[in-house]
Amino acid sequence: MTIDVSIIPVQRQATLRGSVTCEGVALHSGLHVSLVMKPAPVNTGIVFVRTDVRGIENNIVVRADAVTDVKRCTTISNMAGVQVSTIEHLMAAFSAVGIDNIIIEIEGPELPALDGSSEPFLRLIEQAGILSQKAPRRYIKVLKSVEVQSGDAYARIDPSPCLYLDVAIDFADGAIGRQRIEIEPDVKVFRERMASARTFARAHEVVALREAGLSLGGSYDNAIVVDGDKVLNPGGLRFADEFVRHKALDLLGDMYIGGPLLARVTTIRAGHALNHQLLLALFADPTAWKFTHLATPQMVQKIHGNRLEGISRLEDTVSAL
Repeated sequence: MTIDVSIIPVQRQATLRGSVTCEGVALHSGLHVSLVMKPAPVNTGIVFVRTDVRGIENNIVVRADAVTDVKRCTTISNMAGVQVSTIEHLMAAFSAVGIDNIIIEIEGPELPALDGSSEPFLRLIEQAGILSQKAPRRYIKVLKSVEVQSGDAYARIDPSPCLYLDVAIDFADGAIGRQRIEIEPDVKVFRERMASARTFARAHEVVALREAGLSLGGSYDNAIVVDGDKVLNPGGLRFADEFVRHKALDLLGDMYIGGPLLARVTTIRAGHALNHQLLLALFADPTAWKFTHLATPQMVQKIHGNRLEGISRLEDTVSAL
């Protein structure tokens, strides 16, 4: 069997080639926020820096155990209690393009909503350019199935040679209803099918959200609003199934908080809370996952000559080198 190296994931750590800046209104706090994304050395990880906070630790490293709130968005905090929220749309873009090391300086407690999707962040990343670094990328390889449930919401993670998402939603609102998407979110698929899908809210929820101090910056410019079987946004939808595409986008961002995954993730009626619960359940079982590095084409040829006996074995071989 001749090896087609184009189908084998070839991964090194990556960062930006240069810095990029954006600003806008934060969805929940309503604050005007600016941020700068900067390149970072290998093994830095994804680090937010609250430049408006002084006198205490203002760096927040993205990790699963740094998540402190999952109501309507994902929030991470450091040991000093400094936090940054609504990180999931930016994290989804990082996942799709393979950014491992980056510093995000932000002058406020929440990321700007921009248009309510990941597309503006993706454009910024591609504007800066992506730099492949001279260090292997560490993946989380799922070894056995893990599942969690909360009421009628369900999430499961299974072994897979690549990241694959299967997301289903079911809303009583006629404008949303039942929708499902199955997607392998590489950068091309992400750009074409996921990145521009916007966050959404139901009209009857908006008042309650604002009374709870959420969605203060929400508008038709950065969210879809539905009322029963009607979409209230003057421009309508970008996709007939934009709602489930955005749920898949959120899932992608939430899972990337734990790092790049080799897994199939299935969710039904899930949100940020269950996404995070699934990630914690996976890491809580040391027999359910391991760290691994993926092979370069040169390694493939060196180890297996002109034969490939399965990517799973290949990963294990390279990890042991």
